[in-house]
Amino acid sequence: MGAAELVDWGVFARVRTELGSGFVRILGYFREDGIKAVGVIEQAIRDRSAAALVLPAHTLKGEARQFGAMPLAEIAEEIEATARRCVEARETPDELIERIVELRPLFEATLRLFDREVNPLVDRRTTGFGRKASGSFGVAQR
Repeated sequence: MGAAELVDWGVFARVRTELGSGFVRILGYFREDGIKAVGVIEQAIRDRSAAALVLPAHTLKGEARQFGAMPLAEIAEEIEATARRCVEARETPDELIERIVELRPLFEATLRLFDREVNPLVDRRTTGFGRKASGSFGVAQR
């Protein structure tokens, strides 16, 4: 998926405008909350606990939508809904394993896009006159 498919940039721009100077701080909370939520979701599936999936998936869904991370919100919503159904039916959430395996890479890719948008110096591939970055800051090139 490309950047346009992972993030609804119109939503992102709108929330950035609405939050103004608090935007970077709130985006930081999304990062922190998301890292925790993904970790809890991964542990819950290892524990085969549908109940433990519901709250972190719900939280991730809402926060992802707020910033326009629609594919991330959709997978979190699927995890939440399926986990709720599993709780009600007293079933293990094994059917979610594949989706949960997809969650962390999707979350991390989304964060990279947010970082690139908020800080244009993040993830630059070239320096100067189109030369590749060396990866060793401050070391003279020969």
